[in-house]
Amino acid sequence: MKYFKKLIGERIYLSPRNSEDVEIFTKWLNDFEITDYIGRSAAVMTLDAERKYLQSPEHDSVGFAIIDLETDEMIGTVSIEGINYNNRTGILGIFIGKEEYRSNGYGTEAIKLILDFAFNYLNLNSIKLDVFSCNERAIKCYTKCGFKEAGRWRKSKYINGKYYDTILMDILAEEFTENYIKNKNVK
Repeated sequence: MKYFKKLIGERIYLSPRNSEDVEIFTKWLNDFEITDYIGRSAAVMTLDAERKYLQSPEHDSVGFAIIDLETDEMIGTVSIEGINYNNRTGILGIFIGKEEYRSNGYGTEAIKLILDFAFNYLNLNSIKLDVFSCNERAIKCYTKCGFKEAGRWRKSKYINGKYYDTILMDILAEEFTENYIKNKNVK
């Protein structure tokens, strides 16, 4: 696959998503190891549905493939969705599809890259996310990136026979003060 180094970090870069990756995305979106934590386990993703999604540009989102800088291998995806330019808000979405890259800081780096882009290039002021209380790994990652708990919707998500809380988290532009994109031109 061909990837483009839009946002370069220490170990990864973010590239526009490639519709040629439809098979790997479809595989990941049918894997309970991933979908249980993003609330999509009840959905059955087909190649055609994922192809349509990847080929239809959304005006209220920016999405990237997460690429290993050393191997040029796609390991996941990260996006800011539901962008409201009037209120300067958006919603973070991420997952690491390649199992061997999970719990190794790649998600943290991808989030910091996209937050830098969202706050310093898209001029957003607030990014939110929802995470399920059973996803302790993600909660730790989001907290490390500067997100704070803003609320909780108790027993709102049913996964594998149990109910879990949905934790609402957010981060403001003023709380994000570091630079993570290594290929910026204007300093």
